[in-house]
Amino acid sequence: MNVMEVNFENFDTEVLASDKPVIADFYADWCGPCRMMRPALDQIAAERSDVKVVAVNVDDEEELAEKYGISSIPCVIAFKGGQETDRSVGLVPKDRILALVGG
Repeated sequence: MNVMEVNFENFDTEVLASDKPVIADFYADWCGPCRMMRPALDQIAAERSDVKVVAVNVDDEEELAEKYGISSIPCVIAFKGGQETDRSVGLVPKDRILALVGG
């Protein structure tokens, strides 16, 4: 599975209503640390069928960024059962991203 781009229209369906834990990457195309972290997110998406990985472009989805209080990027938020369970701000390694969803 690939990292899925989500937006305001499908965020509730793809993230909040997901039957799997979700890792949501809030990023921007111009953000160097965001680009550096993307390969780790791609690996997680490819290796872990039990976790959904989505990406939210904060420049295109300002309303979602505001709703979740995104003030610095990259910001990775873990969701389970429609609720935020953890978050990490800044460039972090793959194991730290996985730790957000308990694995």
